[in-house]
Amino acid sequence: MSEKKLKQGKSAYRLRGVSDPAAGSRSAGDAAVLPSAGHSEGPASDAPSELSSRAAGIAGSDDKAKPDRSTLFIEAFLTWMAVQKGASEATLKAYGVDLAQLANFLRDQGVNLAQPQTVTRRHIQAFLAWLFRKGEAKSSMARKLAATRSFFRFQQRGGRVTENVAAQVRNPRQEKRHPRALNVDETFALLDTSSGPAGAKGPVSGNAEEERTLCRDLALAELLYGSGLRISEALSLNVDDVQLSSRVLRIMGKGSKERLSPLSDTSYTSLRQWLEERPFLAQSEENALFVGTRGSRLNRREAARIVERLCHRAGLSFAVSPHSLRHSFATHLLEAGADMRSVQELLGHQRLTTTQRYTQLSLERLMQTYDQAHPRALKK
Repeated sequence: MSEKKLKQGKSAYRLRGVSDPAAGSRSAGDAAVLPSAGHSEGPASDAPSELSSRAAGIAGSDDKAKPDRSTLFIEAFLTWMAVQKGASEATLKAYGVDLAQLANFLRDQGVNLAQPQTVTRRHIQAFLAWLFRKGEAKSSMARKLAATRSFFRFQQRGGRVTENVAAQVRNPRQEKRHPRALNVDETFALLDTSSGPAGAKGPVSGNAEEERTLCRDLALAELLYGSGLRISEALSLNVDDVQLSSRVLRIMGKGSKERLSPLSDTSYTSLRQWLEERPFLAQSEENALFVGTRGSRLNRREAARIVERLCHRAGLSFAVSPHSLRHSFATHLLEAGADMRSVQELLGHQRLTTTQRYTQLSLERLMQTYDQAHPRALKK
């Protein structure tokens, strides 16, 4: 964890008037973050912290005058996740929303999340059943259950509860869905630089802005496929993270874990061209590698539109997500004979079982090809 992020986390503790759990023993530190019985329910500062805003939805619009103490418990948990676990901003935001929803549900059941010892396994099961009746996706239900488990694990470490009731609830059965992986021909068509605003002459059209935009789009897509980056990793890149001389990228992955990712020849060429055009689009003090039309850091929605635009430009009859390019990267490597451990390192997966999903996908495609082509195969 960087020193800057650690200082921000400690600042969040001071804003809430609680001590830093990093100090002292682990159990004592965890307990110190939790609000004590005599903790004031009012805000500790006139300017609420960023973590406070994530859990602000718990009290609801009707309870703005009287904040719920469960808000403080969720704030303490999110602060601990940020400082001790190095959780990403996206994880903190998602967990804050999930726990706020749980707190509202428990309040309707006559239970308060600020008294975690009163929450039982039945309450968690009822929460999942309520989500199911609402039509919530099973993947979202699993994420909310994971947030709940982490929250009660934190309470258990602090001595507020004796057992993790959420850990006793099983995950809902997930549908086996995978992002669509492009084949090699489709990928090459999407990343083709010979077609563009000027047709067969190349991407240059005489319109400088259109030329720069296409140059940026191709550089982003090349990184997603050529280096297998997550879209969040690509968009968080700064100019200083690109080392063209050694042809590597410095990536900050999940959990603030840093890794180096190699650049392919085409990625190197696309990035070098984009870095030449970038000063004409970026704001003077902007450090982001990829910027939008206003000169600030590109966001996820704009990135999704970029990939859709490239699919349309390539003449594909379907559009794919940015994650599909990362998925195609791993699938093509495994189909070409790359070993699982190397692909795991390139993708930045913490567990090998996560990478094994791509093996299963490749095997399914291999079996389908066999059934379609072999004369003695059972054709459906």
